[in-house]
Amino acid sequence: MSFENGWRHLKTITEHKWIVLQGCFKAGLYYQGLTHDLSKYTPEEFRTGVLYYQGNRSPNAAEKEVVGYSRAWLHHKGRNKHHYEYWIDLTSDRSKGLQGMKMPVRYVVEMFIDRVAASKVYAKDAYTDSHALEYYKKTRQYMTIHPDSRKLLERLLIMLSRYGEDRTMAYIRNVVLKGKYKY
Repeated sequence: MSFENGWRHLKTITEHKWIVLQGCFKAGLYYQGLTHDLSKYTPEEFRTGVLYYQGNRSPNAAEKEVVGYSRAWLHHKGRNKHHYEYWIDLTSDRSKGLQGMKMPVRYVVEMFIDRVAASKVYAKDAYTDSHALEYYKKTRQYMTIHPDSRKLLERLLIMLSRYGEDRTMAYIRNVVLKGKYKY
């Protein structure tokens, strides 16, 4: 582990957390903004960030390529409700296996904000409001997520791409989080 990688990783996760905090505050999700991704600062997750830091993608992806799985990711997704993976469980009819459970709306919104923040951090000056949607399109087929949660996430990503962040955040505040969105 190098001090330089540790410092760079600390800066990256803190920048990401700051962008999420601002987005959550714009949406009115103050507690979620303050507590977002605190587990990234724990030894279980931070160590992976230092060992596999690259600066242009999640260190967890690099750890998966080397080890076959990511201990940091398993730790992270099990503690952060804004990840759809947190909500995967057995169906009530266990013979049907695992499925995505319906996420509370506030966590779908935080997931959206998290994806936008990650896009901003990793794309840097190349970021556009379409960036998060394009990344989502590359991975959507592998996601085990409840259809209603997927529909809301996609709606917000498309809205961001078409109308920009200010209009999307106003929609989140005034429609989605006020219960006017049919979920």
